[in-house]
Order: sequence, then structure tokens, then C-alpha cells
Amino acid sequence: MSQGSPGAWAPLDPTSGPSAPPNPFVHELHLSGLQRVKFCLLGVLLAPIRVLLAFIVLFLLWPFAWLQVAGLTEEQLQEPITGWRKTVCHNGVLGLSRLLFFLLGFLRIRVRGQRASRLEAPVLVAAPHSTFFDPIVLLPCDLPKVVSRAENLSVPVIGALLRFNQAILVSRHDPASRRRVVEEVRRRATSGGKWPQVLFFPEGTCSNKKALLKFKPGAFIAGVPVQPVLIRYPNSLDTTSWAWRGPGVLKVLWLTASQPCSIVEVEFLPVYQPSPEESKDPTLYANNVQRVMAQALGIPATECEFVGSLPVIVVGQLKVALEPRLWELGKVLQKAGLSPGCVDTGAEPGRSRMISQEAFAQQLQLSDPQTVAGAFSYFQQDAKGLVDFRNVALALAALDGGRSLEELIRLAFELFAEEEAEGPGRLLYKDGFSTILHLLLGSPHPAATTLHAELCQPGGSQGLSLCQFQKFSLHDPLYGKLFSTYLRPPHKPRSTSQIPNASSPSSPTALANGTVQAPKQKDD
Repeated sequence: MSQGSPGAWAPLDPTSGPSAPPNPFVHELHLSGLQRVKFCLLGVLLAPIRVLLAFIVLFLLWPFAWLQVAGLTEEQLQEPITGWRKTVCHNGVLGLSRLLFFLLGFLRIRVRGQRASRLEAPVLVAAPHSTFFDPIVLLPCDLPKVVSRAENLSVPVIGALLRFNQAILVSRHDPASRRRVVEEVRRRATSGGKWPQVLFFPEGTCSNKKALLKFKPGAFIAGVPVQPVLIRYPNSLDTTSWAWRGPGVLKVLWLTASQPCSIVEVEFLPVYQPSPEESKDPTLYANNVQRVMAQALGIPATECEFVGSLPVIVVGQLKVALEPRLWELGKVLQKAGLSPGCVDTGAEPGRSRMISQEAFAQQLQLSDPQTVAGAFSYFQQDAKGLVDFRNVALALAALDGGRSLEELIRLAFELFAEEEAEGPGRLLYKDGFSTILHLLLGSPHPAATTLHAELCQPGGSQGLSLCQFQKFSLHDPLYGKLFSTYLRPPHKPRSTSQIPNASSPSSPTALANGTVQAPKQKDD
């Protein structure tokens, strides 16, 4: 099948249509011919000077940051720093930070509203989080404390600034770290004004400013009043957005530094006082504050978020990966020259067969260790490092261009349906249902399990029959459309089935084949 043909897979785009919400993970920058000429000239003349001077100022920040914490013990750093260290170093870092952003082209910072005192609002929540320039919001907030990854401590200069800030550090590799962070946030937020305010970017990652991502509950766990802070970049051309798919960090930096003048607007909304229910339920609190901020910004509040390293969007009551890892598996198999349709999987319907990585390589006739490891890592492993071969069979069938959607849905049911406890039929229970949706759509297991329970509720059964599963995946007005547009393999003879080559990384065929790079989460 030729590239871009109607039968080829297409990436999910629930944002299409006049009434659909915008996709917050994608940013496209369109330049006219005149704008290209301007950026070429200023990119050569202005941007290098600005970036060089900004890096010099960045390194000048280090002595002030080091001086504030020099000679202090870990026990002393558990309390807010006061005295001459606070006065000299705080003002030095504040002034140099403003100079840093000025040199990068942010000549004006417009401030609207009134920042609340630390007693009125111990916590500040800023949104939308759209770029690595967003720390500029710290300046009109008088350098509040922040929450950052512990790994950033090892970054030159940045690590020193985090120690200066007495930032709350969280490690993604240590489960106990999150509990300690929650306790520390609660301790500082309830200190009665002893500690400076703590600032959060509750979205946790960057978007394109067109919608608010789902707020994480960390900023709201203490149950104290928060002050919402809006960040806008009211420039004629949006060069600052650093979304999941769009210009990279160097291009964003260079284009922004090439602008004659960039403006940022910071607006302080009234303090949000939580109700007793919100104080006890951080998720409810976060959702309500998100809606207030979205209304003030004039953009929708969405349930979109990152799960692991993949952006997840919401379709009905189901969370779906914007680009499932199935494409990564397709990329690995394509490099190995393997056609999914030519693999004899031999999976037994309804029966789990756990295999090791060595057996996996033998079954798929793969010899390169790196290719084997890359393909095997796509599948969920148990405590012994084994995978269910039914998962392999379904993934290969989904990548096989010779199968119709109807055939794929029937195969998925046959592989994971189990015999009824009472009766001759077979039913698809929640574990099999969530596995199918996770493999094909990248849906998180909890969301799929919840949807399965709702689908089973009318009949009072614990599982779905083949007819019910087909009705859901093929004929449902919402979910049927999801499957047909998201997982529609090309219709061609199975003997010639292979993953077609695609020259354009943005084409639907290229996306389906996994020829795009692995997703990179852009967060703090």
C-alpha cells in the first residue's frame, strides 16, 4: 500500500471537528516568508549575543546561591534562612534573575492583580505551564520555594540555585520520596507564615497554552488556601511554547532570543478558599481550582495528562495514549526486517503461556540482542521477567496489515476470553479487557477496568460476550469511531504484508510504523 493511503493507520485526533477541544500536546509554528527572513537576520545578529550574555549572568548567580547556604548544616537548612544571608543573597539572585530574562528578550513583565501574603495563601499554583521560560513567574512572586526533581541537584548552577531556594525535592525512583514531599509541603504550608510561599506548576508538564492539563493533587494536599497565578505570553508570534510535539529546546531558545521584544503577563487571581470537602479531597480541590483558572484564561479544562512517558487524552470515559507504544514495537520490527504477518505465533486462545526473552527471540526469529531487548520491553513482565505470549500475538496481529478491524477484534476476544463459571459460553473479564485496551490503545489499566464495569452493569454479568465486545469496539458511536480511526490496518494481501516505509515522520503511515522518535516528557 502506498504511503498516506486511506487504509493506513492514522494517529488518534479527538481534537478534530468544530466542537472538539484543542490538543494541548502539539505546537506548530508557522512562519511567513517575511518572518523567516527576519528570524534569519536576528538569529545571526541578536540571538547569539543575547544567549551568550544570559549564560554569563546565569553563572554569576552561582556565588550568591552558594553564599546563602555555605557553612549551614542540614539541620539548619530545615528552617527558613534569615539575617544577612537572606537580605544579600536573596536580593542578588532576584536582581540577576531579572537581568537574565531581560537579556533573553523579556523586556516587560506585566503584573495584574495583587499577590496575597504568605498567611493568606501559603501555596501559589501557576498555569498554564508551557515553556522552560515559566520560572520568570518567580520574580513577581518574590522567589517562592519550588518543588523540583532531586536529579536536578547534580546540574551545574541549577543545583546551586535549588539549594539556595531550599526547594522541596522529589525523586521519581524512590517511592518513599513522594510521601516525604507531601509531609514537607504540609509542614511548610501550615507553618503560620514562618516559611515563604511554595509555588507549584500543578500540570506537571508543558502544553501549548490552548487547554489546561489535569492538575496533580500535590499542591492541594495540605488543604490550605491557594492563590491561582496565570501566565500569558501575549506576543504576536508564539515562540515560547515547548510542547510534547513541536520545536525542541534549542529552537525555542533561539527563536525567542531572536524576537526584538517578548512580553510575559502574570495575573494574580483572588485567593481560593477550600470548602471542608475540598480540604479533605485533594483531587476535588485540584479539579475545582483548574476550572476556575481555565475560565479566567478562556480555555478548556481537560483530563489530559502524562502517564509514564506518554501523553494521555480522554475519549469518553477512556484514557487513550496519544501515540501508543505499539508504534515503537513496529519500529523495532521494521529495523529487524520482520513482517508481523509472517510470524507464526501459535498462541492458544483463552490460555496464558508465559515465555522468557530467549523464547521470545526464538519464536520471532530475532538474533540481534538489542533488537530482542527493545521488542521484549514493550510487553508487561511478571516478577520472573516473563510475558504472556497472548500479548505478543495480539500486538503482532495489530501490526499485520492483512487483518481487518473485525478480524482483529474477534482475535482479541478469542485470545483473552475465558470459559464461564456456569454455562457453555466464553466471557471477556476485566483483566483481559484492560490488557486488550492497554496493548492496542495504550490505555492505563485502571481506566479500562472502570469502563469494563460500566459496560457489564446493564446485564449484571462479570464479563462481556463476543457480541457485547463487538458492539463496544465496532458499533458504539464514540468508542467504535475510536477503534476505526485509531487502529485501522491497511487492507492488502497477507502475503505482501509488511510495515511500509515512510519518508515523512509526520505522516500517518510513519506514525503507525513507529518511525517517530520515542516521546520525551517535557517537565520540571
